[in-house]
Amino acid sequence: MNPDALLAGLPIVAILRGVTPGRVLGVAEALFDAGIRAIEVPLNSPDAFASIESLARMFGDRCLIGAGTVLNAADVDRVAAAGGKLLVTPNTNPAVIARGVEQGLTVMPGFYTPSEAFAALAAGAKYLKLFPAATGGTDHLKAMLAVLPKGQPVYAVGGVGAGNMQEWRRAGAAGFGLGSELFKPDFSDEDIAARVRASVAAFKAAN
Repeated sequence: MNPDALLAGLPIVAILRGVTPGRVLGVAEALFDAGIRAIEVPLNSPDAFASIESLARMFGDRCLIGAGTVLNAADVDRVAAAGGKLLVTPNTNPAVIARGVEQGLTVMPGFYTPSEAFAALAAGAKYLKLFPAATGGTDHLKAMLAVLPKGQPVYAVGGVGAGNMQEWRRAGAAGFGLGSELFKPDFSDEDIAARVRASVAAFKAAN
């Protein structure tokens, strides 16, 4: 499994905040069938490491599986031990990023300013997550990309979805992290699948 190839094929990370271990495999099946190849379980979800372990066991050879809301190096180690390969943070913590790189994970740290972006890159991050994207809007992303290394992949996360992907793509977003647009604990698997199909269609239409 090549993480970069999976993200290049469809650069959308599904964020399953609030998912439970009993539900996660059914949700993942719906996501996978609709085209998603990257799944993040935020660590503030119930028994998140059990969900990551189940996902890694069942989907790890065909999906990029990992954790979000990772805030310390100890949790980086727990993600790796559970079989996770993706590490997503809401903030820029060089120690967490460096630990993820050491563990061989694909690291996607959150940033909002040029200083945070360059600190994340210096710590070894290959991908960046503009978060929260909606508060600054597409002009903020354009301003960031003007100073970042040419070709640096930046994912827009927070307030981004099928309805505005096109404008974010035009602004230079390489991909997206989609949370409540795709999943809430009370959504049915059928509803999730329909939402994913709509988002994938919107992404393709935006290219």
